[in-house]
Amino acid sequence: MRAVTVREFGGPEVLAAEEAARPEPLPTEVLVRVRAAGVNPVDWKTREGRGMAGLQTFPLILGWDVSGVVEEVGFGVTTLAPGDEVYSMPRFPHAAGGYAEYVTAPARQWARKPATLDHMHAAAVPLAALTAWQALVDTARVRPGQRVLITAAAGGVGHFAVQFARHLGAHVIATASAARHQWLKDLGADETIDYTATRFEEAAAEVDVVLDLVGDEHDQTSTRSLKVLRPGGLLVAVPSGVSPELARAAEAAGVRATAFLVEPDGPALATIAGLIDGGQVAVEVAETFPLEHAAAAHARGAAGRTRGKLVLTLTD
Repeated sequence: MRAVTVREFGGPEVLAAEEAARPEPLPTEVLVRVRAAGVNPVDWKTREGRGMAGLQTFPLILGWDVSGVVEEVGFGVTTLAPGDEVYSMPRFPHAAGGYAEYVTAPARQWARKPATLDHMHAAAVPLAALTAWQALVDTARVRPGQRVLITAAAGGVGHFAVQFARHLGAHVIATASAARHQWLKDLGADETIDYTATRFEEAAAEVDVVLDLVGDEHDQTSTRSLKVLRPGGLLVAVPSGVSPELARAAEAAGVRATAFLVEPDGPALATIAGLIDGGQVAVEVAETFPLEHAAAAHARGAAGRTRGKLVLTLTD
């Protein structure tokens, strides 16, 4: 099969399009022919030797966002059949091999893709949407009427988080550049803050939940988020987690802070597919690239300021 492999950590140039062995499904697994694969920050961070690099071995096929068609099922699989159109974030944080023509993973990590989406848009959903869903629903347990602040709201995770928070009945405050404000309001943001012109901690207050998608590596965003939380409020720190210093600062401020890492979740993907098919959630794809141009996609993503998601497409 065609695949994009990495044989050493480094820049985009280490991504090489080449032939690789097609995987075979084990019992309880399915083999999926990939039609499109999403590109996420964890992909290029791992390629550089950061991210999930400690869990990988060479040669490595990156990619955790997949949309495709079931080709074959392993022994014991009863929930899917050849020909089913599915999507998933398989095996994360272990290697899934999404930048390839075929992927195997446990059947129950997959869900039928949204019927209203093509594979290109469906591949933009799993990792970003599951991150937003699990952070807001399972971790923060957002309730109607709560105030939720989302940083980097125009990005892949952020634009889903805005829509999920709205779906949960929250008052949504989104940070993004001014050019993205009307789009975010259309998605459900009640307030928008131009982070290039205003310190968000000076414009927001009495927030119940902060979903920080920037991290302390960039302008101490997680630490600054503590200032907007009401007593007992919760910071969900996604990219850089909770350092001992951040934990102490949260305790001193009388608020909570938790790290977060997304997990494969077929049932949640089925719920998300229902929201998409019901017209309650939109999927934004910024740009697509052929599989063989994965290096260009990584360079584009790492440059930042992407509205929505980047996707690799595969043709027969």
